[in-house]
Amino acid sequence: MTAGRVGRAHGLDGSFYVTGARPRLLGLGTLVAVAGLERAIVRRAGTDEHPIVRLEGAEDRAAAESLRGRELTVAREHAPSLGAGEWWAAELEGCEVTDGDRLVGVVRALVELPSCEALAIDRAALPAADRDLAASDEQEPLLVPMVRDAIRSVDVCAKRIDVDMSFVEGD
Repeated sequence: MTAGRVGRAHGLDGSFYVTGARPRLLGLGTLVAVAGLERAIVRRAGTDEHPIVRLEGAEDRAAAESLRGRELTVAREHAPSLGAGEWWAAELEGCEVTDGDRLVGVVRALVELPSCEALAIDRAALPAADRDLAASDEQEPLLVPMVRDAIRSVDVCAKRIDVDMSFVEGD
């Protein structure tokens, strides 16, 4: 799972900012893979919005700069456990979205909105006969908020999410 990307160096000890961070995946001691190597996080500072980390084996500014732009990933087995009704974005991406028996689309991504997270649903991936012709721009994803009123059920094993389109469309 993507935890973020190595950003600019912070200080002289090998620490760096993480861009596009998923803070729950950046805990002290977590094993992350970067540049083909698995390394432990030995320092965690900053905020959830602007985390600063240092990895085992990166002990100076040059080491941090050599990793800049690289993706940080965490193996699922090293990720923290989630509570009931919580999912990692990678579990939801690619799920088929339905409203009962009607196919709505496929989850492209999980996006953070100011008030909640939302499923970005790709309707263009549907066969032409199944697309909602009322959609004004099929290139733009349909956003479905991750709230009880909108989401009826999530079955990550079956890769299927059932939503209430009447709530989403405001009917």
